[in-house]
Amino acid sequence: MTQANTQAPHAPQPWHQLSVDQTFSSQVTSPSGLSQDQIRRRQETFGLNALPPPVRRSAWLRFLGHFNDVLIYILLGAAAVTSLMGHWLDTAVILAVAIINAVIGYVQESKAERSLDGIRGMLSNHARVVRDGQKEDIDARDLVPGDIVILRPGDKIPADVRLFDTHHFRVEESMLTGESTIVEKHDAPLAGDAPLGDRLNLGFSGTHVSAGNARGIVVTTGSDTEIGHINRMMSDVRTLQTPLLRQMEQLGKRIFQVVLVMVAALFLIGRYLLDMPLADLLLSLISIAVAAVPEGLPAIISIILSLGVQRMARNRAIIRKLPTVETLGAMTVICSDKTGTLTMNEMTARNVLLAEGTYRVAGDNTPPVGEITRESDGLPVDWQREDALTRFVRASAICNDSQLHEDADGQWRIVGAPTEGAMMVLAAKAGQGLDGVDKHGKVPFDSTYKYMARRCDDHGQNLIYVTGAPDVLFRLCAREQGEQGPRALRLDYWEKGLEAFAHQGLRTLAAAYKPGAAGATALDHADFQEGLILLGVAGIMDPPRPEAIVAIAHCNQAGIRVKMITGDHPETAMAIGAMLGMTHTSDAITGAQLQHIGDEELARLARDHDIFARTSPEHKLRLVRALQSLGEVVGMTGDGVNDAPALKQADVGVAMGIKGTEVTKEAADMVLADDNFASIAYAVREGRRVYDNLKKTILFILPTNLAQALLVIAAILGGALAPLSPLQILWMNMATSTTLSFGLAFEPAEPGMMHRPPRAPGKSILDGFAIWRIAFVGVLFTATAFVIERSLIAAGREPDFIRTVILQTLVTAQWTYLLNCRLQDRFSLTLSMFRNKALWLVTIALGLLQCAVIYLPWMNRVFGTVPLPPEYWTLTLVAAAGIFCIIELEKLILRTWRARRARPVLAQRPAS
Repeated sequence: MTQANTQAPHAPQPWHQLSVDQTFSSQVTSPSGLSQDQIRRRQETFGLNALPPPVRRSAWLRFLGHFNDVLIYILLGAAAVTSLMGHWLDTAVILAVAIINAVIGYVQESKAERSLDGIRGMLSNHARVVRDGQKEDIDARDLVPGDIVILRPGDKIPADVRLFDTHHFRVEESMLTGESTIVEKHDAPLAGDAPLGDRLNLGFSGTHVSAGNARGIVVTTGSDTEIGHINRMMSDVRTLQTPLLRQMEQLGKRIFQVVLVMVAALFLIGRYLLDMPLADLLLSLISIAVAAVPEGLPAIISIILSLGVQRMARNRAIIRKLPTVETLGAMTVICSDKTGTLTMNEMTARNVLLAEGTYRVAGDNTPPVGEITRESDGLPVDWQREDALTRFVRASAICNDSQLHEDADGQWRIVGAPTEGAMMVLAAKAGQGLDGVDKHGKVPFDSTYKYMARRCDDHGQNLIYVTGAPDVLFRLCAREQGEQGPRALRLDYWEKGLEAFAHQGLRTLAAAYKPGAAGATALDHADFQEGLILLGVAGIMDPPRPEAIVAIAHCNQAGIRVKMITGDHPETAMAIGAMLGMTHTSDAITGAQLQHIGDEELARLARDHDIFARTSPEHKLRLVRALQSLGEVVGMTGDGVNDAPALKQADVGVAMGIKGTEVTKEAADMVLADDNFASIAYAVREGRRVYDNLKKTILFILPTNLAQALLVIAAILGGALAPLSPLQILWMNMATSTTLSFGLAFEPAEPGMMHRPPRAPGKSILDGFAIWRIAFVGVLFTATAFVIERSLIAAGREPDFIRTVILQTLVTAQWTYLLNCRLQDRFSLTLSMFRNKALWLVTIALGLLQCAVIYLPWMNRVFGTVPLPPEYWTLTLVAAAGIFCIIELEKLILRTWRARRARPVLAQRPAS
């Protein structure tokens, strides 16, 4: 018992390279455990075996953060000026608009990130340890480096440990490595810098013991464990702005700059050149500031995004963060984990190599249905003649600890290791049950000798069946089973077959048999060290999802590259990539290669290669960042905890809803409820539709803001009162614009949407065409309203009457312009407009709103409006119809001009 020596363990080192004795020495401990004095000192040095809680802002700070926006600054400034002037109603309404926008933003952010809480929840609560030579159960938080832990089936490993005294010890590590196979552990030292999934003498915190027993020396605790490393990476990830939010921020800054310059210039002109009264001038300037700010735009964007969320949810894609809907449409690269995302996450026997040739196995793992055919001629197996294949299948089923059964609901279940389950399914497909078999002695599988053996009476004949690694069984076999009986083993033939399987990404399992002594029941290693006859080798794989193959084809068509980032072996990854139809599958970059290169070289590899194998969580995170440094909009899919940091870093993190961990779901922006990669292709299409409708909406709203501002500017320069009050402008921006925008939110997708490449991430939503259209329509609105205003002034109408008519003119023009915006470069009045019921619902709603603001007395008092005679409704409708026709003429002229420009380009192309 090491009680005298109380020094702390050494600094972190490659624990998998050390022997058990070296680890005891390094950790200053022994099999009898630590003394109480050592435990106390190490708890002071290393602290609790727990992950630190994340630092989060309070709810109030997060709410106030949504006032940190340049457009909100304009509104707050306008509210401050109106309050100083005593216009309290204007102040209240303007502040209400600012608060509504902040509430909308806060609600979007209301789901606090719980991914780090999820990781802490995956840690073990209890640990069984040896201390002072005595076994005891303790709180896992009290573990320290050097503690000796006892591990049994069903346990969750409480810290990172160096294993020793292992007995058939198997661990399920998919939450850390992403791979579905159960890992056989041992306690021998390993040479070199082994990837995380190959450190077979280590147990990692949070992983599950599937079978066997072992003891372990605690080498790291808390934040120093592998899961603690993932926790730190997630804490360090900073959320990126989506393309839409970046563009909205840029738009807001431009509007702020224009308003600032315009208001300052107009104040000087109005005050010192035109000698306007200060109160009237300030009210007009406030009207300009309010007019220039598209107050309803944040609400409209949220509504359109929310509708996209609902449509995606109906197709089993759950969006957790609203801007993700639009970002999907801009995605240029999808980085996907392999196991469980692109593949079925279940092992299936696809090929069987026998002495007489190779056989193909059709069908999935469940249900166990699929034809077995000869590769040479494609004909089904004649089981009356295939003695060798029958023996192989029976050997694989008898020498097997898994179970295959059908539930009451008709679902097939496999209980046991995935590889053994695949062999049971093969036996079921072959119609080979265990009838007539009496099982006797057994040698269980162990990674030290890599085989499993079973003695049985098979239809009255005593036989020993052995399954295991092909290289091990090749050494134990001198003969192979042919159709005419046993013959000399052809090692070259079998090694070539294994090489072919390796190129296909297949894992392998060999089977052999030996006649036993009649009546014998016991079994030991010595019973089959000679005399074994090789039956064959099965090629097993986790097959691609059929729907993923289709989805990748759609992504390629849409200009989106798909990259596979997996912890699996390179050959397997390349083979699966080729089956999926990925682009560059001839080579793979491994985690070992990524480990020692700089960020610049990493960016080049990330751009030029599509398959990355034997990767760690850190590699996945670096690859996502490297692609983002190249200007790519990156989507990352996955289901294991190892994927969570990369999902959080990605522009769009996509988690699997069924097989994904809670940590991964909380780190993701989107969750696929059916774990179907194909749902991503639909989500991209929906994202592009949403972006198109957002752009149409912005082109619909901004001309009205421009027209409002130009009318007020004209009034100031003409020395007249503002033609619209601040509240009337807010009514248009918040009520009518928002209502009408619903009609565009439901517009269907444009034809050919998934045949065009992703839009450039840095491209402004306001391109040259958009600026022209906004300016053209804004001036058209202004000119129409100005002519009507001048005629009403000449007729001697009251200011409130004139303002009411101008308000009605602009609102009616908005309605007809909504129809123009349906199709950006084609004639708008098509039959499809009658299929969009939202267009007609918002038309009815707009009519009711305008009747209310014009004819209800209390709204007259609030908004400064007066009732209008029916002929003025006709006047405004005729004016709006004229605007509609002019815009359609402009679209026709632009369409003709573009077609003429395209003709010379087409004429220069060589004939195919």
